[in-house]
Amino acid sequence: MIGVNPFRPTAGAEPPQLIGRAGILDEFRYGLRIRSGAPGLLTIFTGARGIGKTVMLGEAEDAALTHGWMVVSETATRGFLGRIGEAMRAAAEEQGQGPAGRRITGIGAAGFSITTQLPPEQQAGWRQVGEKLLRQLDENGTGLVITLDEIHGADRDELAQLAASVQHYIRDGLPIALLFAGLPAAVSDLLNEGVATFLRRADRIDLHAAAIDEVENSFADIFAVWDTPLDPVLIRAAAESTGGYPFLIQLIGYHLWQVAESTDRPLGAEDVDLALSAAHRRNARVVIEAALSAVSPKDLDFLRAMAEDDIPATAADIGRRLGDKKNTVGNYRARLIAAGLIQPAGHGRVDFAIPGLREHLRTR
Repeated sequence: MIGVNPFRPTAGAEPPQLIGRAGILDEFRYGLRIRSGAPGLLTIFTGARGIGKTVMLGEAEDAALTHGWMVVSETATRGFLGRIGEAMRAAAEEQGQGPAGRRITGIGAAGFSITTQLPPEQQAGWRQVGEKLLRQLDENGTGLVITLDEIHGADRDELAQLAASVQHYIRDGLPIALLFAGLPAAVSDLLNEGVATFLRRADRIDLHAAAIDEVENSFADIFAVWDTPLDPVLIRAAAESTGGYPFLIQLIGYHLWQVAESTDRPLGAEDVDLALSAAHRRNARVVIEAALSAVSPKDLDFLRAMAEDDIPATAADIGRRLGDKKNTVGNYRARLIAAGLIQPAGHGRVDFAIPGLREHLRTR
């Protein structure tokens, strides 16, 4: 017996170990202690699909709950502002009825309003409800954390209303924290459009891949509970196959564990290859295809031209293959970097930001 599979390769699920994220939430945790106006209480997580943005929101929520703060967790689908408002209203009522010093550690969101934009009277009511709750929490030495995931899908009017209210609370010295997560392009657009100018002062944390050595050490630690140990050479191969990419770390760990459950003998190279292949196929379906569905035909041509190289490509080589002018190639490059599909690799080169994307493009 090797125990229950600890890996959960689904969106936002907590991994068995958080790899390569040491210190990222230090400023946020410090803000929870001093409670009002700390820079870390206004944070935006960005990065490619599958890089662990939702996981970091979850880690922040756990830290807040540990400090006794209330958490409202939302996804930026239509009506999120109303759902947050209803959660605050319910919490304010519960807080007002409870004994002095009581701490609320969580609340579910119902339905304040299902319209995309709250009417003026509800906007005022929303802010008043939030202020009432925050003053109650402030008296108890706690505060409110609002997390909003997938802001690339957020309605701009709702987001502007949320930002305006949060700015009002911060000005009044109330204990409020606001954390966002979204794709780099969406976050850049929001900050550049002036939807909420004060969000430009938020801590922007761009999440990147973990170091392969850290992944290797994590795998070795987690797989050590097996009755038949995994060869260190195979552990290293599995770690390298992840590219340090959090979602692939979960996928590969999950499939390795699944294969190990099916046999009493030590896993060999063929078993590991089987697990790696299954993990990469799922990554292609869940992450890569979703990412490519949002790019234009011209951007896709750029990516295919990049994929001809086994190493990071230069803009000059890509432009020659496409037959496009330098400024046009630069526009494609900037868009794809903002979308989290490619990343600068130094000396004018760019590389793919999602493991397996190069190989996937070569088969299309």
